Amino acid sequence: MATSTVENYLKAILLRTEGSDHIVSMGVLAEALDVVPGTVTTMVKALAEQGLLDHQSRQGVRLTEAGRQLALGVLRKHRLVETFLVQTLKMDWSEVHEEAEALEHAVSERVLAQIDDFLGHPTTDPHGDPIPDVNGSVAGGAASVTLLNCALNQPLCVARIIDQSPAFLEFVQQTGLKPGARLQVVRREPASGVLHCEVRPGGEVALGLPEAGKIAVRSVS
Repeated sequence: MATSTVENYLKAILLRTEGSDHIVSMGVLAEALDVVPGTVTTMVKALAEQGLLDHQSRQGVRLTEAGRQLALGVLRKHRLVETFLVQTLKMDWSEVHEEAEALEHAVSERVLAQIDDFLGHPTTDPHGDPIPDVNGSVAGGAASVTLLNCALNQPLCVARIIDQSPAFLEFVQQTGLKPGARLQVVRREPASGVLHCEVRPGGEVALGLPEAGKIAVRSVS
């Protein structure tokens, strides 16, 4: 069985490639895991020897197929646990990330399967992030359309919250822009850096353009 440290490294790489085989630099990985570069180098060499990473000197690392499948399994646990904590235990969605970080290393596959069945096999977590299925498949791709670049005056639905810091999640909660919310962008004001949208129900919401780029949406009929 992989240790929690190994799982954290593989998951960090997966999250920074959005499921592709892009190379992640050593500096980015060190920052993501909050460790010094020397520690990353030592661990990466060990993971490469285990066949979980492809380490390219002076460029970075990418997951092998074995590493990718292991990382997807950890991500599946994390997002199912988050969903369970929010839907069943009614925990605040801004608080569940840290809890899931700990529990993802302890939940057995048997318990996870029962959680998945109990929840009705959800495909996304409370933040709109896709949940890999038991085979490691992920429905859809990363949402590229946000409130910052979507069409004006078109029916939209919030698909995913990209920034999941507690402060931003609290802002989303207050404005009603949670995944599933229906809305349309009525105007953008580049000079003032403000975007205005109509949320149903609730009325008009104004937010900064940088914040708008952190909320992914999809078109609806």
